[in-house]
Amino acid sequence: MIGLGLRLAVSGGREAIVRLAVLAAAVAVGTGMLLVTLAGVNAVHAQNLRYSWLNSGVTSAATGPEAADPALWQIREDFFRGDPIARVDVAISGPDGPVLPGRTALPAPGEYVVSPALDRLLRTHPADQLRDRFPGRQTGVLGHDALPSPDSLIAVVGGTREQVSRIPGATEVTRMVTVSPDDCRDCRAGIGADGIVLTLSVVAAALLFPLLIFIGTATRLSAARREQRFAAMRLIGATPRQITQFAAAESAAAAAAGALAGLAVFFAARVGLARVPFTGDPFFLDDLSLSLLDWLVVTLGVPLAAALAARIALRRVRISPLGVARRVTPRPPRAWRVLPLLLALAELGYLVGHRPLTRNGQVLGYLGGIFGVMIGLMIAGSWLTMAGSRLLARRAQRPATLIAGRRLADNPRAGFRAVSGLMLALFVTSTATGVITTIVAERSGSPGAAGHDLVSVLMLPEFEGTPPGEIRLPSGLPAHLIRVNPDGGPETQHLPGLITCADLATIPDAGACPPGAQVAEVWPGLSGNPAEDPAWPASTWTPAQLATLKVINVVVPTDGTPAAIEHARTVLNTTFPYGRLPATDADYRHDWTRQLPQFQRLADVAIISSLVIAGCSLAVSVTGGLTERRRPFAMLRLTGVRLSELRRVVVLESAVPLLAVSVVAVGTGFLAAHFFLRSQMEYELHPPGTSYYVIVVAGLLAAIGVIASTMPLLNRMTGPAAARNE
Repeated sequence: MIGLGLRLAVSGGREAIVRLAVLAAAVAVGTGMLLVTLAGVNAVHAQNLRYSWLNSGVTSAATGPEAADPALWQIREDFFRGDPIARVDVAISGPDGPVLPGRTALPAPGEYVVSPALDRLLRTHPADQLRDRFPGRQTGVLGHDALPSPDSLIAVVGGTREQVSRIPGATEVTRMVTVSPDDCRDCRAGIGADGIVLTLSVVAAALLFPLLIFIGTATRLSAARREQRFAAMRLIGATPRQITQFAAAESAAAAAAGALAGLAVFFAARVGLARVPFTGDPFFLDDLSLSLLDWLVVTLGVPLAAALAARIALRRVRISPLGVARRVTPRPPRAWRVLPLLLALAELGYLVGHRPLTRNGQVLGYLGGIFGVMIGLMIAGSWLTMAGSRLLARRAQRPATLIAGRRLADNPRAGFRAVSGLMLALFVTSTATGVITTIVAERSGSPGAAGHDLVSVLMLPEFEGTPPGEIRLPSGLPAHLIRVNPDGGPETQHLPGLITCADLATIPDAGACPPGAQVAEVWPGLSGNPAEDPAWPASTWTPAQLATLKVINVVVPTDGTPAAIEHARTVLNTTFPYGRLPATDADYRHDWTRQLPQFQRLADVAIISSLVIAGCSLAVSVTGGLTERRRPFAMLRLTGVRLSELRRVVVLESAVPLLAVSVVAVGTGFLAAHFFLRSQMEYELHPPGTSYYVIVVAGLLAAIGVIASTMPLLNRMTGPAAARNE
């Protein structure tokens, strides 16, 4: 039976070959995308695990053999030209101490080892901008096992126990942490793998749904002709089981070929994917690996899904061989189809003010809500199409409009099926754009003009300050002191820092004092003052009194060039080696500003891929619809209907459901984004930028273009020969 089914699959001439090729292509794209997504999830976890050793001094979750000689350990964050550097200061106490991954010993006093990416920066930039921050000599380069990413900037600096003990927070370490930061509550180094995996899962769902629709559409290509053929076989004695085997063999053969091609798609995309910094840093190529279970689930599951789609598509033939001939108008969809969509939106709305406390609860809540909305849109789509078709029929002024409206009203499910992929693409576009636009608007605004040009070093302990006698200002830099405000505090209206107005006047774009004031209240980094009110609040303290107060920050104005900023940072680094390392206000916001483009890239991938897949699905569906209706259209032409009227019928049958579901998809996408932002971040949805409207309009115009591109087929397929009975 399988052999006969394969022969029947290719015996239909060019039409059958095209159907199999389209189905194989759909499965290839689906398999490749799913494998890429699974590999991305595995890479995120592998990358995060290699951050574990950096947390050795901050968590009690260390595992592995314990060393006899403990080492002092403290990790701090440094920066170079916008990129973070993980600096680990260590001090050994004997030869049998803890060991870094891939090395035999920790650096001794006066030695340091760096990552390959940092080694390249040390070799290509002046010493006064970077190398002078690390005392002593470089004795090696960290290997693959100690690197989360090929671009990781890491320095392990050896010092004496007296030096490292002066760094606040330095602790004794006897073994390296090997526990993933995901499983460590007090770990400081690592990525938010759960959030990224959640994002990748949403992207996978955004791609998977249109792909499943594409596969189902390709499977149903020429379904009516195949149903007639299989029904004839039923009439001459074929059993329902044999018909099922014929259909499954045809679809499984195309799906198996597509699955093999999908492996090629995965390996072709794998190299490029490794360089995409989804987590903020690119992956190692071997991190993008797949387990045996991943391979089996995708390469076997996708062909099985295609075979199941074929079984469902031909279910009428299995029920009765006369079911194809005795076609009747199906029952119209009922209004209850909107309920699943409303329930999914209600679930997302409930999370506003009731956000789950655990990460698993958040993953289940938000991911389940998004999936529920997608499923709800698919269920409600046919009812929306029917509502639009009835409105079209009531307002019809031309024969083409009336024919299109009546045909859609007779079978709204078929009309919606053609545009369902594009509807999901628009939902994904609206949700992703709404979330990204709002996050960018809320978190990437500049808090002050001086924030990018001032390099500051915050004295420790934070907001308690250092006695002025212990502060040695760096030579050659215009450094200014910000002192602790005794009147400030979390329960007062006063800012935590004080600076003389004479110093403030010499710092460009850092704000000003009110007229007549001698001392101003400021934030320690001189950032955060509203641009529309450049005057800082005045203080009652005098400059003489100010000189006796503890210092909480040292700020150095620069001309804003990278060379000047890094030189000032290096000088402050060597002058104040035991506190928080120098940074600009932009550096403190750097982690978030680095993540925003990555999430935007993920959204762009989902949007563009969804639109492309949806466009392919629409083209296949419209072409298949023309093939199925060649005889009715040919009969209409024989009765005098002009070809231009038939073209209007085809365009209206696709455009009406397209516009009907597009409005709902866009509105639902923004509503889902609003619920997520209010629940997770307490943000109000910001209107999208021009690029969103360009994408939506371009997507709709492309869809209309796809429909128009099938019009030349109409003339060839509706000639007099197509009107004959078969």
